[in-house]
Amino acid sequence: MLPSFAYVTDHLGFRGTIKNAPSDFVVTEIEAPEPAPGGGRAESPQKPSEAPSAQGRWCPQQPKKLRAGPGAPCAGPAALPLPPEPSPAQAGCCLASLSTQCCGSDPEPSLSSGEANVLDSLLGKPLSELLNKFACELQAAWGSGNVSDGSTREFSLGPVLDKKNRAALHSAIRQEFPFLVTVTKDSEMTVRGNADYKELCQLVSEKEANDFFKFLDTKLENSTFSFEPDGNKEHRKAIHHFINRKFGKLLETKSFTMTNVNDQPNMSIIVRFRERSWSKKRPSGGLQENQELYTAFTLQKENLETLEAIGFLASELGILASDFSYTGIKDKKAITYQPMVVKKVTPERLKEIGSKIEKKGMRIQNIHSASQHLRLGQLKGNHFDIIVRDLKHHSYDTSADLKERISEAIEKVEAKGFVNYYGPQRFGQGQNVQTDQIGLALLNEKMVEALRLFFTPEDNDDPVNTAKRYFLQTEDAKGTLAMLPEFKVREKMILRALNRYGVNHEGCAKGWLSIPHAMRIFYVHAYCSKIWNEAASYRLSTYGSKVVEGDLVISEESDESFSVNDKVHIVTASEESANKYSIHQVVLPVVGHSIKYPSNQVGQWYHERLSKDELQNCKFRVSPLQLNIPGCYRPILKNVQNLTYFLEDSEKGVRIEDNHLNESKASLHISFDLDPSCYATVCLREIMKCEF
Repeated sequence: MLPSFAYVTDHLGFRGTIKNAPSDFVVTEIEAPEPAPGGGRAESPQKPSEAPSAQGRWCPQQPKKLRAGPGAPCAGPAALPLPPEPSPAQAGCCLASLSTQCCGSDPEPSLSSGEANVLDSLLGKPLSELLNKFACELQAAWGSGNVSDGSTREFSLGPVLDKKNRAALHSAIRQEFPFLVTVTKDSEMTVRGNADYKELCQLVSEKEANDFFKFLDTKLENSTFSFEPDGNKEHRKAIHHFINRKFGKLLETKSFTMTNVNDQPNMSIIVRFRERSWSKKRPSGGLQENQELYTAFTLQKENLETLEAIGFLASELGILASDFSYTGIKDKKAITYQPMVVKKVTPERLKEIGSKIEKKGMRIQNIHSASQHLRLGQLKGNHFDIIVRDLKHHSYDTSADLKERISEAIEKVEAKGFVNYYGPQRFGQGQNVQTDQIGLALLNEKMVEALRLFFTPEDNDDPVNTAKRYFLQTEDAKGTLAMLPEFKVREKMILRALNRYGVNHEGCAKGWLSIPHAMRIFYVHAYCSKIWNEAASYRLSTYGSKVVEGDLVISEESDESFSVNDKVHIVTASEESANKYSIHQVVLPVVGHSIKYPSNQVGQWYHERLSKDELQNCKFRVSPLQLNIPGCYRPILKNVQNLTYFLEDSEKGVRIEDNHLNESKASLHISFDLDPSCYATVCLREIMKCEF
């Protein structure tokens, strides 16, 4: 794991194996920001999630077998109004068909009573009827193929001086006639055909086009819209491109899997408003009306990476992976419990997917409404319950008393602490390409190299690695997309961008930009973490546990990495002589553009080490990827808290109370708490003097 890295304690340690099974390594976050009543730790699920609740079918985020209204808007929170189903009158010529039947036996399409009253009251009945007739004639022109005539026709509503009346007219006309647009010039309102509507009708049905433009005009915050299921990938791509080209600043799209009436999977496109599109249009009713919908929950996962688990959840809910927030990445080879928050998903909707995600090794519990998202590092710490099996002496240890060795090791680390290295899961332990290698390529702005490293497969032949191998051999982004499972969210996002922009420097940069910021910067942070590990080893091997001139120290305890330079002090010669500081106050910089380095040999080491990776002039800003790495400081040593342990006979399953401990047939049960960003595997490494 950490070859030739230093230890801070001097005991001999012992051997053993960890993570024989996920249940041997259980991680629970401590004191999430919005804990459920009655506890500081994320709750461990005790029973399967509740059965799905019966809900209306208008929301595209509900499980769909037969949708009541194609493309109907979903209002998110229950408090938001749902649109009414189309009336029989609305299903007539002007809303349901562009055919010439519109001007047949019934040339005057009927309005729904509510809209008719609004338009009659705003325009007067005679003008309202003339507008109706204009709409019908425009549709007839479009239906007959006379596009130029339909595009040039206009109908004047005359001057409308009152601004509120104009706004009401704009909305009422677009809701009743989605194929029309209204224009105001010098207070005069005119109506003409909507060319964007006509273009969309070349891709989807008139009914879907109607519903889409109604959704667009309503602008309900947190609402979403879904098109009819579509198995044609090229056709879905054309719809994505249309919406991104016409409304990309306002809307975002995503394909998601749903089931039809025969329980067969199919793909549909979901549309929602971009977050920033609401910032300029805040109602005057106060903060409560604009409050984002957040749902908090505890995620239990087993043998899954955090980002992989989020990919499964996002796919199941039909939302983006970036809609999830969490406080830290948890081990894969473990059972972990961690708080999460998802936005734009109701608690009821989250409960409905419980049975499906259990098949993927996940469970969700403690579901409740929340007021905001979570931030990385926003946790008190983690509690660990670990079993170490196959206990043995080290080969160089001639002691006959293994139990005494174990007790000595635990007591030493409990008293002195451990070197605060970043653990192996930070770098992708055992993988052919580790995350810090990708981070280094990104820092050097080698976009193509970074992407090829990202798609480097492992040695097995599962569908994911087969797809990656195919991509590296062919650079066929489109073909690789079809081969990848839906839950591989990052890979699919990047491949879609590559399919559009090409596998070149610019295309690969676009690919990296297509994934959420937290995922992009994860790789760069991995590289910075690797440099810190090497710096810590160099510092301890050079100066040991003595605080020396030029070291960086803090005068007060900090529970996590921090970035405020004025808290960091450079030790002077007189302070070294007076032994003013302890080794537990020494910090080392995690590299970035806003940190200072030690003024002793360690500082020189940093500069030489970065030069080795061609980063001697690195500004730690990757502008093409919108990455900004200010850096921070990390304590070189950390303490373990609330440590308890006992030995158990692995065969009999009983505690070992006497001094008799049979090698290889005993296991160590150990529990402790660690501060945020501390790694249990690193603490165990110090206790056991083993590399994992």
